[in-house]
Amino acid sequence: MWQLLEEPVWLLTLGGLLGLLVGSFLNVVIHRVPRMLERSWRYECALLLEDQKLVQAEEKSTRFNLLTPGSHCPQCGTAIKPWQNIPLISYLAQGGKCAHCKTRISLRYPIIEALTAAVTVFALWQFGGGAAGGLAMLFCWMLIALTFIDLDHQLLPDNITLPLLWLGLLANTGEVFVSLESAVWGAVAGYLSLWSVYWLFKLLTGKEGMGYGDFKLLAALGAWLGWQVLPLIVVLSSLVGAVLGSILLMRQKKSQSTPIPFGPFLAVAGIIALFWGDQLVAAYLQYSGV
Repeated sequence: MWQLLEEPVWLLTLGGLLGLLVGSFLNVVIHRVPRMLERSWRYECALLLEDQKLVQAEEKSTRFNLLTPGSHCPQCGTAIKPWQNIPLISYLAQGGKCAHCKTRISLRYPIIEALTAAVTVFALWQFGGGAAGGLAMLFCWMLIALTFIDLDHQLLPDNITLPLLWLGLLANTGEVFVSLESAVWGAVAGYLSLWSVYWLFKLLTGKEGMGYGDFKLLAALGAWLGWQVLPLIVVLSSLVGAVLGSILLMRQKKSQSTPIPFGPFLAVAGIIALFWGDQLVAAYLQYSGV
């Protein structure tokens, strides 16, 4: 088995299959984590307000987590059988519709599965099947989850961003991507840079230009990739945000004052920096003559 994993074809094939399975799980994470947080916040508010009726109602409500209840059609409530939940294959076999009520299933589910498989394969191809490859896969998976949660809810949950930050620091105790010193300063600089922009913008305009989750996400990216890559991430995320944000506003016919989540652009920039950061920085230095 281990000899097979030393063969690139087998390694990438198994990585693609793993990516599809993880992508299916990420669909659950993206859908359920914000709702789990909402239920937790309601319960905490009820306790704070000493509203016993609301507390009892929340305690008696159906258990809801990443495992319970099982997958089911949101339209008709029919439980999804295991053979109807095979990544990509089930979607194609059922024509993109619920097997029971024929309601169309969002195309986003197979897109996330295929995207996760693609970045998993690329991470293994770039870093190999060792510790660096495994950590690179985990880094990308967590950023995919954060991207789509932020797109849906303008929320970057602490229960994903903070573990991402600590994992980056732990990974670099062994200097998997950068030195530990670079990782620590990356986390500090990442947080403080956007924190400073937030407060400067608020003092000048009286408005909040971004959320605290963005600070934590950039801190996590700094912990994984080091402080040296932070300028590249900020520039890339700003460019991607300006282009895609403008397209999104035009397509949805919304005003420029409509809030757009910044987390997805940071995540995309972080993945680009993971795979091509050194080459992009070197190309810039060569082009600028520095």
